[in-house]
Order: sequence, then structure tokens, then C-alpha cells
Amino acid sequence: MCFREAVPVSPSPLDRERAHLASSRAALRAMREDVQALDISDVTANWVNAAVLERQIDERIKALADLAHTPLFFGRLDYLHAPGAEQAEGAEFEEGGAATSSQGRRRETGGSFYIGRRHVHDADGDPMVIDWRAPVSQPFYRASKKAPMDVALRRRFGYTGGELTAYEDEHLTDPDEVEQTSKLLQQEIERPRVGPMRDIVATIQPEQDEIVRSGLAGSVCVQGGPGTGKTAVGLHRVAYLLYAHRERLARTGTLVIGPNRSFLHYIEQVLPALGELEVGQATVDDLVAGRAQVRGVDDPGAALVKGDARMAEVLRRALRSHIAMPSEGVVVVRGSRRWRIASYELEEIVRELMARDMRYGAAREALPQRIAHAVLVRMERAGEAPDDRVQDAVARNAAVKAVVKAVWPAVDPAKLVLRLLSDAQFLAEHAAGLLSEDEQKAVLWAKPARSVKSAKWSAADAVLIDEAADLIERTPSLGHVVLDEAQDLSPMQYRAVGRRATTGSVTVLGDIAQGTTPWSTPSWDVALAHLGKADAVVEELTAGFRVPTDVITYASRLLPHIAPGLTPVASVRENPGAFEVREAPGGVAEVVAGVVAACREALENEGSVGLIAADARCAALGEALERAGLAFLAPGEETTTGARLTLVPASLAKGLEYDYVVLDEPAAVVDGEPDERTGLRRLYVALTRAVSGLVVVHGAGLPAALVDAA
Repeated sequence: MCFREAVPVSPSPLDRERAHLASSRAALRAMREDVQALDISDVTANWVNAAVLERQIDERIKALADLAHTPLFFGRLDYLHAPGAEQAEGAEFEEGGAATSSQGRRRETGGSFYIGRRHVHDADGDPMVIDWRAPVSQPFYRASKKAPMDVALRRRFGYTGGELTAYEDEHLTDPDEVEQTSKLLQQEIERPRVGPMRDIVATIQPEQDEIVRSGLAGSVCVQGGPGTGKTAVGLHRVAYLLYAHRERLARTGTLVIGPNRSFLHYIEQVLPALGELEVGQATVDDLVAGRAQVRGVDDPGAALVKGDARMAEVLRRALRSHIAMPSEGVVVVRGSRRWRIASYELEEIVRELMARDMRYGAAREALPQRIAHAVLVRMERAGEAPDDRVQDAVARNAAVKAVVKAVWPAVDPAKLVLRLLSDAQFLAEHAAGLLSEDEQKAVLWAKPARSVKSAKWSAADAVLIDEAADLIERTPSLGHVVLDEAQDLSPMQYRAVGRRATTGSVTVLGDIAQGTTPWSTPSWDVALAHLGKADAVVEELTAGFRVPTDVITYASRLLPHIAPGLTPVASVRENPGAFEVREAPGGVAEVVAGVVAACREALENEGSVGLIAADARCAALGEALERAGLAFLAPGEETTTGARLTLVPASLAKGLEYDYVVLDEPAAVVDGEPDERTGLRRLYVALTRAVSGLVVVHGAGLPAALVDAA
């Protein structure tokens, strides 16, 4: 018998990467277990501090969850030299109050860094995965053959589920290697969409990364056509800002504002997947919901006027009209002495406060102190030595309070708006030179409400009340606000958002071509002025990553009619996508049958399917789907069930995406809007929701804008 010594077989690069993934997952579990094992029984002074600390620990445990189907890291960078001090700081992480350095790991790996969604370190504190937001990770998104940024190798990883199955290398400093489009990157971009929106952290492009990493102090407006990733860029910018300015934003807060609840459901998992759990989400209606109980709906004419920025001046005038000049002086009795302030002196105080253009409530609070100060001056001239306590006592004197009540009375913002909308004479007085008679008639209620509680407030009325409330008392400001689908806001809605970021910054996201409200903004300069951020930098994204080439080319036929100044989106996808226009001659029944058949065909493919139709046609289509045995959802339900077909009213399609879209009767989508331009914009939105394929089914003729450009 012959014995041979076994020759060790060195593991393949893929095996080594899988081993690092396994080790990183084990390290993440250890990090989570360390937090779970914390004993806070002896470190808090009272139950309040204990509750706060316990909540913070619970949030930390959630943030350290290992999501089985979410890759822990998606790339690797091999530096030619050890990164400099500035980058090294980005590879440090504050954990439990102690900063842990990446120096040890850098020496061991010779400058290799694994880039992932979150930071992971081993038992010694050395990082095994670097957060994608750290400066040391930036070359993963921006390095190229022309500008390698001291990176010798960029490695991308491919996953199936949570398993690492492939890798792809780019040798950025090798002159013999030709720069090529990453296959793994292309596959990730074109991967089918199922369920809610996912993060794009592995596929962020250089022009997107510049926006994501722009500073907190400046506001940014991103104009982006369908599929350019503007929403994802905005969400990743929030994640980056929370990483770079966590302590400041923890104090001031962050908020993502979307167009409707369905949209917010669609995007709600992106930030938690990046480890950010504390970002609020709301619609504009949510922002002002506490101002009034919305039970009514405006007709388009009334909504257009109420949303106009001129209403802000009407409200300011109406509020200021409550200020009355004093007709007589005030006498303050202090012990045996009487101190008199003449009416002309009171008038000077009132006019001086009015000239400062203070908020109504702040000026009202200042008025008694100003009167009291005038009394103290007289006391001092008489040889007395009053202090601040005396001034406060005089400000609370009954005679002074009576003057304040008569001269600068308290005003309820809802009652102010109620009077404007109910009293034609009051409205005419304060809208003179601002609103025409027809515009005034448009906003006046046909049946005036008797009280604030009985009024059938509309969404636009709630915004007016919010404006009035801010004129009286300053609205608290957040640190950063992301405003998505911003092109559809009215000027008054922009103002409502803007006053919640007066001392903070904003990221505005939208597409002028997708503006479908009567008040949609004509330009970003106009919108940003209403928002109070006229100095915001406007960036334009034109590379399309979501919509297939054939689909975006077809939809772009509408651009000359809806937004002639915009650059058409250029799809960077290699797969041109499936695209077909089907005519269903006959009547309504034939069209419906064609739509059902197209949905059935689409469901044979992998991924989500969206049936988009004019709102008025959705009920009939839903009945047809039920008869055909095709289960379907409503927008926003994709996060709670595994069904793949969603019936989407055209009015709710904005911001959503589906692997395959079946579009019912384009002419009906256009006709469902008050004018042709708005209808064509709605159609443009509907046409551009597809990720892999689009089937257009029609019985009536196609809109001329689509046919003429053929």
C-alpha cells in the first residue's frame, strides 16, 4: 500500500470572499448580542432616563439585524496606498461611545476594504465591512480608469438571495485592461422589481453620488425624468446626512414628504434597509392635518386660487387688520402712585412693533413688556429704582392687559380663514388689488359655516390655516426635509413645506414633465422661491436606469407637447425591454378582454405587474379581473401580500414602478384630465412605470401626440 502526503488546495477567490462574508455575519451577530446583553439597571438616575436608554438600545438592536436576503457587503476596494487621514476617519465608527479604528485591519489586508450597507467590526474593533457612506468608500462609486482615485482593484459581488455567487474585478490602474460596463452592475439594475422599492446602494452612479454626498448646509433640487433614480437619490442622501451629521439631525429631525400614502408605503423600506429607522414620512396633507378636519373638496377653480401665493398676502392683511391704534392712554396704579402713558406714546410702541414685521403672536407678547418699560422709565425719572420683577408685574397689570386685548387681540387662525371664506366684504377688503372679483367668488363658500367645527374644510383650506398659524407663531423647523414629486405642489403648499425647513435644508425631487395638477410648477426657479430656498442648486439627471430603451423612447414622443425644454431620458440599459402596442377593434368589451389577456401573459414572467388605467375605468377592469380569476391589489398593498398584479388608477401611478405594465386605453387617461396638456402629462407618467416591459391596449384612437411623432 502506498501512502501520499495530501497536498493542501488553496481556496479559490470566491471561497475566500464567502468566508469573509460568513465571518462578517458572525461579527454582526456578536455586535447585536453585545447590545442585547447590556445591563442598564445601575447606570440610570431615574425611570425616565432608563426608558429613554432602553428605547435607544431597542432601536440599536433593530438596526443591527442581519437581513438574510440583503447582501452584507456588495463591493471591495484595494487601495494602492493606505488611505490618508481624512479617509481613515471615514473608516472609523463610534460604537458604544468608543471610537474604533480601521488601522489594524488596513495593515492586515494591505489596503482592502469591503463596502456594505452598514459598518461591521470584529471582536478587536477592526472593521470587516465599511459603511458605504464613509469617505473611504467613495471611490467605489466614483473611481474610473481615467481617475482611479488610488484604487488598484474594484471588485463587485453578485448574490442569489443572500448567497454570494459571483464577483467581477476592475483593475483601474492596469493600462492593458479596457474599461467595460460592469455585467453585475447591469444585472442589478435590470433585476426584476417585486414588492416595495429597494435601495440602490450597490448601483449608485457617479453623478448620483455627487448629489447624495452634497453637504447639509445647502439645498439641492434634482430634476430627473422617469427611471433616473431621483427618489432613490433623495432617500440615500438622507441616509448619508444622518451618517455625516447624526448628532445635529438627531436634535432637529428629518422628514421625507411624498405625494400620497401609497407612495410612502412603496418607499418605506429603503431607509430601514440602510440602518436608518428614525426618519419620518408624511404627505403635505399630513403636515397640516392638525389645523382642520378635512371633510370637503374644492372645485378646480377654488383650489387653484386657494393654492396661489397671493393668498399669503391676503391672510397677512386680514390678520393685521385686527390691530387697532389706541384711542386713549393707560394708567397703571402701583401702591399710592399712578403712572400714565399717553395714547400717542402707546401708538408709537404699536407702530414700532408693526414696523419690525414680527410674527403677530410674538409682537402681542412683546407689547405689554414695551408698555411696562415705558412705565419703568417714568419710575426711574421719579427717583425710584425698579428692577425686572417690577417690569414683569407692570406687564401683568390689569390695565395693561386691557390695552393689549383692545389693541392687539388674540386671533385664532382657523377663525380668521373661516371669516375670509364666509364674509364677502371682509375678503374683498383684504384681497383688493390681489384677487379679481371672479377669483374672490371662486373661494367664497356658497353656504357659510357657523363655526370652525361645523365647517367642511378642504385640503387647500387646511394649508391656508397653516399659513395663518405661522403668521401668528413660528412653525418649528426641521434639520432636513426631502420633498418628492415636488412638481405637483401649489405655491401655498411649497410655503407650508418651506416653513418647516426655515433653519434647515431641503432636497427637492421631481420632474416638470410629470406635473399633473392645475397648479403644477412651470419651473424649478419659481418653485424654489415659494419654498424659500431660491439659492438651491438645481441638478439634472438624464441617464435612465429603470425604464427600458424602447419604452422611454415611445413615451418621450410626448415631451415636445408637455415640457419642450427638458432633455429626454437616455436609457443605459442593455436590454431594450419588451414593448407592444395592441389595438383591440370592436367595443369596450373587446378592449377589456385584451387587457385581461395582456395581464395574464405578463404574470407568466417573473416580477410585479401593474395594470394602469384611467380612474373612471378601474372599477370595470377590477370586475373583469375577478371574473378571469386574476387576484389583484391596490397601490400600497404590495408590502403586505405576495400577489403580483396591482390595479393602479392613473392618478396614483406617479412614483411607482412595476416589472411589467399593461396600460389600458391611453386616450381615456388623457380625457380623464381637465385639459389636454395635463392629460398628456398623466399619460407620460403611466407609460414610464415599466421596468421590463409595456403593453399598450387601445380600442379608441391613440392620442395624436403619440401618433404624429412616430
